[in-house]
Amino acid sequence: MLTDAIKDSIRDAYARVKDGLPGFRARAAQTRMIAEVAKALAQAGGAAVIEAPTGTGKSMAYLIAGTEAAKALKKKLLIATATVALQEQLVERDIPLFLKLNGREMKVALAKGRGRYLCPRNLRMASSSLAESAQMGLGLDADLALWSKPPAERDKQVLRKLTDAFDRNEWNGDMDAAPDTPGDMLRAMITTSTGGCTGRRCAYFMLCPFFAARRAAADADIIVANQDLVLSDLTLSSGEESWGGVFLPKPEETLYVFDEAHHMPGKTIDRGASEVALNFAVRQISRLGRQVHAAYSLTDKEVIGKLTLDAGDEKLQELSDALEALEKEIRQSWLPDPAETEPVYRGSLGQLPDNWVHHATLLYIASSEVQRWLTVVRRTVTEMSEGGPTQEALSRELGMAMERIDRQVRTWRAWSSDDPEHAPPLARWVTLSNDQQLVCHASAVSAGALLRSILWDNASAAVMTSATLSVGGNFRGFADAVGLPDDAVTVSLPSPFDLGAQARLEIPAISAMPDAREQHAQEVTDWLADNLDWDAGNLVLFTSRAKLERVLQRLPIDKVRKVRAQGSLGKTQLIAEHVATIEAGKGSTLFGLASFGEGLDLPGKLCETVVITQLPFAVPTDPVGATYAEWLESRGRNPFMEVAVPEATRLLIQYCGRLIRSESDRGRIVLLDRRVITRQYGSQMLKALPPFQRVIERTA
Repeated sequence: MLTDAIKDSIRDAYARVKDGLPGFRARAAQTRMIAEVAKALAQAGGAAVIEAPTGTGKSMAYLIAGTEAAKALKKKLLIATATVALQEQLVERDIPLFLKLNGREMKVALAKGRGRYLCPRNLRMASSSLAESAQMGLGLDADLALWSKPPAERDKQVLRKLTDAFDRNEWNGDMDAAPDTPGDMLRAMITTSTGGCTGRRCAYFMLCPFFAARRAAADADIIVANQDLVLSDLTLSSGEESWGGVFLPKPEETLYVFDEAHHMPGKTIDRGASEVALNFAVRQISRLGRQVHAAYSLTDKEVIGKLTLDAGDEKLQELSDALEALEKEIRQSWLPDPAETEPVYRGSLGQLPDNWVHHATLLYIASSEVQRWLTVVRRTVTEMSEGGPTQEALSRELGMAMERIDRQVRTWRAWSSDDPEHAPPLARWVTLSNDQQLVCHASAVSAGALLRSILWDNASAAVMTSATLSVGGNFRGFADAVGLPDDAVTVSLPSPFDLGAQARLEIPAISAMPDAREQHAQEVTDWLADNLDWDAGNLVLFTSRAKLERVLQRLPIDKVRKVRAQGSLGKTQLIAEHVATIEAGKGSTLFGLASFGEGLDLPGKLCETVVITQLPFAVPTDPVGATYAEWLESRGRNPFMEVAVPEATRLLIQYCGRLIRSESDRGRIVLLDRRVITRQYGSQMLKALPPFQRVIERTA
């Protein structure tokens, strides 16, 4: 509970921050947030959702409350964010500043997923393989080869540079801070996944950057991690009916703060999704068979996991045959529309044809048996005392094969299982790729049930915060999406800025609606050409790349020269060029998609006009969203008003938030979508927007 002692320590910490920061301005919203975070984190099982607009100072608020509560309760403070940028800001700036102002010495660790760290074993194998590139790596069987194609000269140069830097202790193995940027193929070779890692059995265990980071996290008082890593840990079993605490602190010993929490529902759903590309899976089983033969030969075992090699071959053949049988069944019963660019078959309410379910049941049994056997095979290989390079390569390949088999097990379990009676069904669907490969998919349609079991019912206490979590102060949609406990606190804090005086919302009198694609694109183009201040800093947001390109093609060439469009360069370089151009006194306009509408910080002259070309409604054909909408309809509910409108409103608020970043900012937001005026739901969306001055032009 929040004792007087904790309250006093929080007040003292806040006072030191207030006195120590030059130009600090006390904000009622920040002090309210400190109080709410403290109450939630100090209570066993405490839960709170806090909407804190830009300028609130939320990171300092949860640091002040969180560190004091964690210290008093002898817990760890874990801050989970959605972006690397915020993680680095916390670790390099915010947390050191807070600790310095309070004269504190606390251990801070940055924890990332395994794939963001160098694997020393794979680095050594890749480096050694350069001398044997004619054999494509180590001179082993092709199924153990590192290089999928001969390495380019640049790959060789980068590999040598990374190897030298790591060997000289000039680089700690954090891939985000690598002295040179490896290409996708090389990066995949010198990092590893959970399946490809042999942990303590690896000869390079004590040198491993991932395990060094894990040890640092175990010893730290404050851990900063990404949300994907935290979800990964929370969904791993650490014992009988216990979740989490596998490579992060145990949930019951941890106070969680999820910043950028509007990403949590989507990330949680993605975490539980699975897919199997049927033809690719068959080819991989053939490759796996050869690797298993190598394992029996290397270990000199006749029986592994209670199976002889011949019996194991039969298990693999059964799985391969079952995959081919399902593919044949799907192709015979589903004729994709040739007019569709990305054909999809989605099971209505998640229900697939009975014959498909029958095949999936057989596949679940077969893949589960292979999974159990393969686990023992791989363990037998990794436990060898002297297997040399072949053992290392084989351990890696078998581990990655286990990950692929696990995806099969999860997919076929989802396809063959029954849905709970009173809960949303799983989404189950099939896609046909450009190369005509059938891919089977399964996913939950809501994150609520999973987050309730792994987080809210498991953590010592947890707080979620972001600038946009509610719709006009109504948290129902977000609460449902994250499974928020009924007794949780929800708070929407006011903006610290005078938005009515600082910003103007304009809705011009254009006639075309977004569904008239060509006409709307032309009117957007005409408005931009005639009304945008091309000598200033601007941000123009699109909901699709197709419309962005249509507008770019139609703009006068003198305007195009002042546009920096997302995709033409990397995001960081694009923004750097935009900033440099504005600071040089010239005009620059960013054209971007959804990722430019969230988290982009362009204060002052860097962005004086934000143009939103149309309302950001989700694509209605998304199988996950479509299944959930269908389920809501089956229960007499309106998915458009319950899900689509609130989510589009939340995104719209995010996009508007790109404009005013400080008390001195001034500018306008232009919405080129008249549906907020002509549609019934429009008034609801406008009401939820911040209190900007409004200029709504009348049409003739």
